[in-house]
This record gives sequence, structure tokens and C-alpha cells, in this order.
Amino acid sequence: MNLKNFLNEEQDPQAVEKLLGRINSLLTSQEAVEYIAVQKKPVINLSPDCIALTNRRIIFCRPKTFGLSMDFQDYNWVDIADCHIKEGIVGATFIMRTTTNFTNMMDYLPKNQARKLYQFAQEVEERMRGLRREKNLETLRASAGGVTVNNATPIITQPQQFQEEKKPLLIENEDPFALLQKLKDLKENGIISPEEFEIKKNEVLSRV
Repeated sequence: MNLKNFLNEEQDPQAVEKLLGRINSLLTSQEAVEYIAVQKKPVINLSPDCIALTNRRIIFCRPKTFGLSMDFQDYNWVDIADCHIKEGIVGATFIMRTTTNFTNMMDYLPKNQARKLYQFAQEVEERMRGLRREKNLETLRASAGGVTVNNATPIITQPQQFQEEKKPLLIENEDPFALLQKLKDLKENGIISPEEFEIKKNEVLSRV
């Protein structure tokens, strides 16, 4: 791993070298360090905190006992809801929030390094949002009870063990308010268009 690849924004070379020596033992198969940001406080700090971004996670690295040990806190990208930065007079603060609303942050980062963190995080977040959206759509489809929304009349099918005993129930038999909520969920998750939603909503309201 070439140390020079992580010194493009004037990172502290000693801190980066020390961190890479520790973090290499933490990397999983096919995982690689993409970027490292090093804290720079206005006072002398022989063992600055660092943030390492890999292709799989964010790792907060905080040296302890004068750099003899290090505390690692890592978060998989798929579990991160958003990242943002706040720039001040002296450096910037990088803030990360998980999908469970847990936050972690690091202050006194050089602004150019914080911006690089943010840029990389935004690119990964976009991919992760797409994956979470696909997962949510699959869950929504599975919980929609077989509702089909198209040009034909939507129907709700019964579980397989009842299909031989009963014919599919028409959507008219479902509670209209529950159906409106389902249609709203389908629209918000991009399964149906706003135009289709309005058409189906009017059909349901006409039967109320």
C-alpha cells in the first residue's frame, strides 16, 4: 500500500503511516482503504485522531495512551444514513449518522480533507440508498398481499392454501382507507406513478 496515495491533502505522514500499520490487520477480504483524513488541532497533538474510509465502511480511529493503543469504531456503509460536514474558522467537523440514528463525529479536520470525506461518502451513500430502496420495495411488494396495479382491475389473492376453495377477492372488498394507504406507499416507493395513483385513488373514493 503506497503511503503517498494518502498524503494528497497534506495529511500528517507519521499519523497516516501509524494508522495504516494498525488498520491493515482489520481489513477483510476484498476490502481496501480509499481515503484517510487526519485531525489537526490548533495545539500540539502527537497522536491525532483519524478517519479511514474503505470500500466497505467508515472507521473512526482514536489513539490512546500517547498512541500506544488505538480505539477503532467502524460502521458499514449499508448502515449509514447520511454524512455531512460543518466548516468553522479552524477546520471542519465530519458528522456521520446511522440508519438507527446513532451519530459519531470528528472535529478539527482540515477543510480540504473533510470535503474529500464528504465527497466520497456522498458517492457511496447514493449507491447504498439504491440498495436500501430496492430492499424496501421488495418488502413492500411482499406485504402488499398480491395487489397488482395496472390498467386492469386490481385484485387481492388469498394464500395458496385457500386458492382452491375461494376465488380471488376483488379489491372492492378491502377497506377503502387501508387501500388508499397501500396505494400511497406504492407511489412513494416509485412502484406506481403519481398519475396512476390519482386514477386508482379516484376509483376507490368513488366507492366510498
